[in-house]
Amino acid sequence: MLHPGDAIPVRRRALYVIILGALTALGPFTIDLYLPAFPVLEADFQTTAAAIQLTLTGTMLGFGLGQLLVGPLSDRFGRRIPLIVVTALHVLASIAAAIAPDLLLLGISRVFMGMGAAAGGVVAMAVVRDLFGGKRLVMMLSRLALVSGTAPVLAPLVGSALLTVMPWRGIFVVLAAYGLVMLVCTVLIIPETLPAARRNVPGGRAVIARYRRVLGDRVVIGVLIIGAMAFSGLFSYLSSSPFLFQQGFGLNAQEYGLVFASNSIGVVVGVQVSSRLAARFGPQWVLAFSTAALVLSGIAIIVADQLQLGLWGVLIPLFFFMTSAGFTFPSTQVLALDRHGAAAGTAASLLGAANFGVAGLISPLAGLVEHGAPITATTMAGVMVVCGVIGVAALWFVVRPRTVGQLTP
Repeated sequence: MLHPGDAIPVRRRALYVIILGALTALGPFTIDLYLPAFPVLEADFQTTAAAIQLTLTGTMLGFGLGQLLVGPLSDRFGRRIPLIVVTALHVLASIAAAIAPDLLLLGISRVFMGMGAAAGGVVAMAVVRDLFGGKRLVMMLSRLALVSGTAPVLAPLVGSALLTVMPWRGIFVVLAAYGLVMLVCTVLIIPETLPAARRNVPGGRAVIARYRRVLGDRVVIGVLIIGAMAFSGLFSYLSSSPFLFQQGFGLNAQEYGLVFASNSIGVVVGVQVSSRLAARFGPQWVLAFSTAALVLSGIAIIVADQLQLGLWGVLIPLFFFMTSAGFTFPSTQVLALDRHGAAAGTAASLLGAANFGVAGLISPLAGLVEHGAPITATTMAGVMVVCGVIGVAALWFVVRPRTVGQLTP
């Protein structure tokens, strides 16, 4: 056996993947479930689309900050304790969001919801890295992504369905219940995968040393930029799509949920295909394809919108953009985690913080550019193209694919 996870029975391994995937999916559900309610929130609070988008920004900034905290803590105290504490925070923040009397308190609650949901993604990746390495790590991360990748598909469908039977506040009650289920599963099923002997010594210097070691790796810096740009392009779509499709193209909440779900299938397809290609050819070469495709897909959306090709003219290239994003995410994770197994929690937290923190800052740009006017596909895709171009530059000038070795067995 090269890694501890090789001795785990297949059924037990599948159970871990399902639970860890559901924990990872808590973040996307926290972000996506209330997207169909954006126009309702805009009317309820009598505010602008950009102001509603800021609640999404707050969620992602909280998610990024939470990952920066949880990653080093999980390397120091083990995986279970930080996961339990922060997931409990998510439950409490979701209840606070459900009863928030104004947009300010809703935004603050969303920040803490993001922080609470952060533990799932960080700890799940760290647990997988504790147990596996090399090409098996690629496969396990892809299976984890398959489970968690259904969240962006299901969340808007569930959210739009919930809006037919309850007000928007009920969505946050559902998120509180989801977090509570994950908390119980963590306590009863998920084991501690980081033995005391492998935990990092206490002290601020040790934390700084781990960050310096990971950030001193040129390849990690490059994949942090690539991942952040791919996420920023994706979340530009997430924050703009409720207004674009419901107000711009006249879809109702349920139709928007179906459109969103069909596009999100592209992410799942990209994740699964890229994992096999990464194991065979190397994740750096998968990124060479996917980053270029992000740019081309974004340009195609702008062209279709300017030619007034209608809803389908936007949806088809948007599907390819989402698929390209799916190709990108697992490859950035593998390149970072495979190189820094001893600091897996720290590496995972940096990935998450860069992805969600930068995306949180960039995603409202489409609404701000329009200055209160309806969001268009051109402004949304313009943000996507700029992010894609930066990702391409980071790959070829920072990562430099030809200098990256093959994965370990």
